[in-house]
Amino acid sequence: MKKLIYVIIVILIFAVTINCSKNKEKTMKNKIELIENKVEQKVDVMVDGKLFTSFLYTDKLSVLKKPVLYPLISANGVVITRGYPLEPRPNERTDHPHHIGAWLNYGDVNNLDFWGNSGAMPKESADVLGTIRLVEINKIESGESGKLNVTGKWMNSKGETILRENTEFVFSANNGKRIIDRTTTLTAIKEPVIFKDSKEGMFAIRVARQLEHPSDKPITLSDAHGNKTDVKVMDNTGVTGNYLSSEGLEGTDVWGTRAKWVALSGTIDSKDVTVVIMDEPNNVGYPTYWMARGYGLFAANPLGQKIYSNGAEELNLTLASNESVTFKYRILLLDSKGSEEELEQEYNNFINKK
Repeated sequence: MKKLIYVIIVILIFAVTINCSKNKEKTMKNKIELIENKVEQKVDVMVDGKLFTSFLYTDKLSVLKKPVLYPLISANGVVITRGYPLEPRPNERTDHPHHIGAWLNYGDVNNLDFWGNSGAMPKESADVLGTIRLVEINKIESGESGKLNVTGKWMNSKGETILRENTEFVFSANNGKRIIDRTTTLTAIKEPVIFKDSKEGMFAIRVARQLEHPSDKPITLSDAHGNKTDVKVMDNTGVTGNYLSSEGLEGTDVWGTRAKWVALSGTIDSKDVTVVIMDEPNNVGYPTYWMARGYGLFAANPLGQKIYSNGAEELNLTLASNESVTFKYRILLLDSKGSEEELEQEYNNFINKK
């Protein structure tokens, strides 16, 4: 009997040890560390010592006219963002150099184009272009989740600030998931600010070539100023992207429709991945319209309604002096091709702040 009791005790101790080891491993994998690099003007977001993303706020790159998150890397090590123009990769499209990583801005703010501005724009366009610059990093916090709070300014070509931005990012990770929650409050400074209805906006990601939709014909792309970009037919080898919306639409049918979330799934380097953007119910224009482009632009646009509704709707959001508006979004990266049921549950987790 004593021998049996001893064996049972040993088994229990072994089981407890294994469980504690697993919990410790899980805690380590969930550890988020934010590291500021003032020389390179960025904040790296690390998960268990591996890069998840970086908040780039540098003013040393002529092409970068707003802070961005770049790159975005899933838990299985897949880079889901396009490399061009910062780190070009073979067989990428080289259109729209202002599409970098993940960002938030807009194409018509007091007649200024913040969306399309980049170092590639001609000098004669300067008067109609807007730039967003970091003013201050207010908080950096590491732990089971990471928090980054920043203040920025939306400026005209003369350097005059028309909007003050306060943004908080919350980064989290668990069980093959990577999550970014972004809350951005924009405040008009001295004069009223009008966000004129435009298709160029607002919360966006430019994805890797593998997450594009296969294309069998040339494309001509146009920006808010009518500038044309001819995109030739490209090799579709390894191009596997497919959109799915909360309304059950798939593929290119998602473009120009309303939905509370949209997912883009595909395979990169033989690894499945899903990128999801979620719209918070308190946002202006909820549920948002989607600029879900087959060529890799994946954007939620709550303010550009006219083009998507064929003129039936129009939204020109106006802020009086010192008035604010807040937008909240979640980016979710999964190491799988998420089912509609799974994605709906993930959305419920978002709106219930889980």
